[in-house]
Amino acid sequence: MSVGFRAVQWNRHKLIYDALLLGAVALYLLVYLIAGPAVSPDAARVTWEIQEIRATGSCAFFMLVVILAIGPIVRTAPSLLPLLYNRRHFGVLTCLMAVIHAWLVLDWYHGNGKLTPFLSLLTSSAHYLSFTGFPFEILGLLALLILLVMAATSHDFWLSLLTPPVWKAIHMAVYGALALLVAHIALGALQSERSTIVTSLLFASVVVLGFLHWDASTRETLIDRYAAQEGEWLDIGAPDEIPEGRAHIVVPKEGERIAIFRHNSTLSAVSNVCAHQNGPLGEGKIIDGCITCPWHGFQFRPEDGCAPAPFTDKIATYRLKRAGERILVHSVPQPPGTRVEPLRLRTRT
Repeated sequence: MSVGFRAVQWNRHKLIYDALLLGAVALYLLVYLIAGPAVSPDAARVTWEIQEIRATGSCAFFMLVVILAIGPIVRTAPSLLPLLYNRRHFGVLTCLMAVIHAWLVLDWYHGNGKLTPFLSLLTSSAHYLSFTGFPFEILGLLALLILLVMAATSHDFWLSLLTPPVWKAIHMAVYGALALLVAHIALGALQSERSTIVTSLLFASVVVLGFLHWDASTRETLIDRYAAQEGEWLDIGAPDEIPEGRAHIVVPKEGERIAIFRHNSTLSAVSNVCAHQNGPLGEGKIIDGCITCPWHGFQFRPEDGCAPAPFTDKIATYRLKRAGERILVHSVPQPPGTRVEPLRLRTRT
């Protein structure tokens, strides 16, 4: 991350982001609690406690959908990148809302029996072989456990300890949590309430989220350039195709994408994968002489892939050479932090 960026301390951007986030959540809960009974088909039997349960549960679900939509949205609309910067706060608040929902459920439905609320939840239904009678509460509990693990490991301490690939693999379980929640709602709320509004919103959320990921994936595939390869060298084209301060991304037949950056009439090639959260470095730009990841601002020197002091992160570098008017990059990466002399471009006279 850039030397001028303070990772832990609060700054104005984080305060505004969190204030807007908290305000949006409070507004949603308020509107749901006030307007919910008016549109519910079973309003006559809905108590205030049930309204609280539905409000917090639906809020947590829609927050999770928005979190998963942010990634593909910013890939196609980079101007919205600020939405991504503090997505961890969004995720932790989503987990907190899910915990509140679970606590309200335990208190209202399982708080007055002979068994402890948690044991009552686990034993209230045993119809595991029935589709419509399946204990949907268990699905919600599993989703909550995933969110708790993600919230607990959201700090950079865990990212460093686990390493980015392992950390990212753990946090990809969020899609499993979403699938569990969809099943939780379909076998729970949709069975008891049978509301067309709930069904439509659930269906629309899944469809829109699926479309956003499909669209981002399609765009990325179109951008990917499988370079012509001669032995271990890839032809990336003419240097004029690379704008100043930005990158040209190529895809070898094996291995990670390679980002070739142009800066001050030189070219440098590095791994396209940021050492922080595996962000797409090639979609970033050079700021203050360093490649800057578009996700969280982590920086790396183009010539050696090292983060500027006092940071110690490193990424792999690649060798470049000229073949006539074409530029070639070696497909085998150098060890992270290895200096590779930038390829100086010919200046026209």
